Amino acid sequence: MVRAGAEKSKAGGKRLQPCPDILCGWLRKLRTMVDPLSQLQAILSSSLARPAKAQALAEAIREARGYHWVGLYDVGPDEIVAIAWTGPTPPAFPRFPLARGLNGAAVAARAPVVVQDVSQDPRWLTTFGTTRAEAIFPVSNAAGAVVGTIDVESEQVGVFGPADEAFLAAAADVLRGFWAAATPSTPSGTPGG
Repeated sequence: MVRAGAEKSKAGGKRLQPCPDILCGWLRKLRTMVDPLSQLQAILSSSLARPAKAQALAEAIREARGYHWVGLYDVGPDEIVAIAWTGPTPPAFPRFPLARGLNGAAVAARAPVVVQDVSQDPRWLTTFGTTRAEAIFPVSNAAGAVVGTIDVESEQVGVFGPADEAFLAAAADVLRGFWAAATPSTPSGTPGG
């Protein structure tokens, strides 16, 4: 990173321009995203069984940005099913109809749903009583069908910013490999789910 008063470059004798603060900020954020995404890739290529792999992926996403809670969900033809989550307590609704909740909204829209204050959104299904903000990022297969979701929750209102959205979009892209490797016994790859 070059700042004001920089030395002349050897290539042309011109002074290098300082890095604009906004660009430097995005470069720092990009560097923090690369390692977590590489970690997700490493987990995907591991020999862990699907449930353990899902748990490791959820935990890696949580740790990458210090989220309160992260869950991974399989999306089937009629319902959405939690397959892994961080922490010892399962979500209040581990299974629910495809059209319900913020997960259902993200699946229907085939786009992320970020709600900065869940108390203001009637679609919200309680996961924990302490949740104040939630971000759902759908994961699509090669044909464009949504096969899973990443659900991130916070105990603070208005917590999800552009860096979170960029990281979660990149994580959803990486996690396509998780659902692509699912056993074809059911659409979601989980027996009976």
